[in-house]
Amino acid sequence: MLLAFFQLPQALPVTPPPGRDYVPAKNVVIITIDGFRWQEIFSGADSALISNNKFTPDTSLMKLMYWAASPFERREKLMPFLWNVLSKKGQLFGNRTYGNKVNVANDYVLSYPGYNEIFTGMPDPEISSNRKKMNHNQNVLDYLHRQPGFDGKIAAFTSWDIFPYILQESESSFFINSGYTSVTVDKPNQAFTLINEVQKDIIIEKQATRFDQLTFLAAKEYLQQYKPRILFVGLGETDEAAHDGRYDLYLQHANQADKMIADLWYWVQTTPGYKDNTTFIITTDHGRGSKSNKWTSHGSFIGGSSQTWIAMAGPGILPAGEIKINEQQYQAQIAQTIAKTVGEDFGKQRTIAAEISLQ
Repeated sequence: MLLAFFQLPQALPVTPPPGRDYVPAKNVVIITIDGFRWQEIFSGADSALISNNKFTPDTSLMKLMYWAASPFERREKLMPFLWNVLSKKGQLFGNRTYGNKVNVANDYVLSYPGYNEIFTGMPDPEISSNRKKMNHNQNVLDYLHRQPGFDGKIAAFTSWDIFPYILQESESSFFINSGYTSVTVDKPNQAFTLINEVQKDIIIEKQATRFDQLTFLAAKEYLQQYKPRILFVGLGETDEAAHDGRYDLYLQHANQADKMIADLWYWVQTTPGYKDNTTFIITTDHGRGSKSNKWTSHGSFIGGSSQTWIAMAGPGILPAGEIKINEQQYQAQIAQTIAKTVGEDFGKQRTIAAEISLQ
């Protein structure tokens, strides 16, 4: 496995970053955009793909929406909130143009192994596929759920229906809603009822990934009604579009994800208890092929699949923007970063990767 070649930074005690005091946030919002490449994050639409009728049926329309001569203009067209707001308030890692690298450490570069790594802090060689089997590794959300002040204050809403296995859903676990499963809460309201009715009307047999808009609406309604301290939103339609070879829809879903992030950020910054007291951590589970004939897929033998990115903003995170330092981060570091963000130490009883070193 990749750990034979890459030495992951080991977990450290939760200490203030050098030269400044670190004040933990009270809340964290974690968002994943499944299979979304660093190339589009940092350079916007790919010229070879947006001009190819095989992947982009209406190239002229997509160019009007997302094309510009400069990669800086293109990325702002595609992800306007990320670049006009979040980058000015936080830090973005993974622009390999500057030698700033983020990689998965698992050997398989598939979704289940990637999400396991994100939430448990280490890759697991036994998790090698997307098969529905219960994860035996404790994840950081479950760990926090068992700490004082977090019981009943953690929720996960995901488009992909495998997450109950990844996050070890059980009667004693935190709230998890995935795929087209109805949202079952102790105080159902009209919004939850409507979301459940819409899901039943549009559910497609054997479809593993729910429309991201439904996932987002359910997550936001839960956030407003139950006020969790930790909210995870797992979006999935970018990966679905890419596997279908639809670059136009891949861009559209990414742009929609940016709007959802903006909506959550605005709610947080206008709500007492969350305003200036909530950290956002945004990332992906794996990369994709870096060549234009390989971008639709990912895996051990497809170059670029292990290359990812991370964006963060919130209390204690300096507004350093796009990090241009030649350095290496791994997505396994996100688990301890989540814990550290709220003043906890996920690594005190297990060997996991250290938190991300903030600038």
